[in-house]
Amino acid sequence: MLSCLALAASIALASPAGELETVLKQMDEAAAKFRTTEANFTWTQYNKVIDDVTETQEGKIYFRRAGSETQMAAEIMQPGAKVVIFSDGKIQVYQPRLDQVDIYDAGAHRDEFESFLVLGFGGRGQDMVKSFDVTYAGTEKVDGIDAAKLDLTPKSEKIRQHFAHILLWIDPQRGLSVKQQLFETSGDYRIAKYSGIQVNQKIPEDKFKLKTSGKTKTLTH
Repeated sequence: MLSCLALAASIALASPAGELETVLKQMDEAAAKFRTTEANFTWTQYNKVIDDVTETQEGKIYFRRAGSETQMAAEIMQPGAKVVIFSDGKIQVYQPRLDQVDIYDAGAHRDEFESFLVLGFGGRGQDMVKSFDVTYAGTEKVDGIDAAKLDLTPKSEKIRQHFAHILLWIDPQRGLSVKQQLFETSGDYRIAKYSGIQVNQKIPEDKFKLKTSGKTKTLTH
């Protein structure tokens, strides 16, 4: 009888719900210590209709805690230069070739946009479940890391109109995302992979400021 109870207890502890709580706790612990993160990234866009990759972007990405907000800056280097910054509830996209800045205001949906754009970097696991329905999907190797795989469905109908669900691979040692796969409602998807991750290192202030010319055109959407 005791052996049966012990077996049942071990199965319960290893259940998907138990594993999910462990991962969320690891993310909470990482978030409590989080100040900055920077990494190299590769973003690959797949098109369902042609059944092929349509674009691959490479660059550097930066995250930092600023008060209660997590800010993000991405320097896209290949195939064309572009800078994306999220801070103060706004997304700024600068295209040097066009010398143009597009600004998008998250407005009343600021919290939803922040949880989406900085997904897996500095956010608490318990906050993530406020924005997404989360299920545990086991572990997978990602560049030698035994990453916990989470399946996220956005609770926001507005975000669900664009992304049906998201797969997130979390490094359990650091509580950070090493890979993401975002599934669009059309069947297209984007894969984001992160490498060379550095945590809580000083990031130059200018990484979160656009370097524009005096003639840069600004469009607000």
